[in-house]
Amino acid sequence: MKRIALGLMALALSACVARPTLDDPPLSDRTLNLEEYFAGDLRAWGQFQDRFGNISRRFTVDIAGTWDGQTLTLVEDFVYEDQSTEQRVWTLTKTGEDSWRGTAPGVIGTASGQEKGDSFNWRYTIDLPVPDGTLRVTFDDWMWLLDDGKLLNRAYMDKFGVEIGQVIIFFEKR
Repeated sequence: MKRIALGLMALALSACVARPTLDDPPLSDRTLNLEEYFAGDLRAWGQFQDRFGNISRRFTVDIAGTWDGQTLTLVEDFVYEDQSTEQRVWTLTKTGEDSWRGTAPGVIGTASGQEKGDSFNWRYTIDLPVPDGTLRVTFDDWMWLLDDGKLLNRAYMDKFGVEIGQVIIFFEKR
């Protein structure tokens, strides 16, 4: 009974953690333009940690991005610590001065995103491959342009409206 009570308290506290918003003041005068930043070759390093802070998976990803004036295509080649691999191809369309829509295999419906200053917020639901099938999760994905071609990404992963973990990724242009 004590464990159940502690688990419910932890769940309630994790739901109270604030997330970034596009109304947060910018931390720099830089402007993130996805079509400029992701055009070309990039490398990224990341890891997943569950809501209790346990790190369970690390990866690198090589990204080849092309921008044709309307569509940004990102070919992402993941290599995980256990040497397993995965490829995801995103097709993003600019729908306004600072807004985007996108699709990728496994994404349910359409992803949507908004740029503001040095930030970008990207939201979508996806069926992620896991060892025994797939896991449907919702991402609240935040990116911040740092300096010298670097980008920091923190993605909050929810299942049934409850945060189950976060993915932290650091991107660098090649």
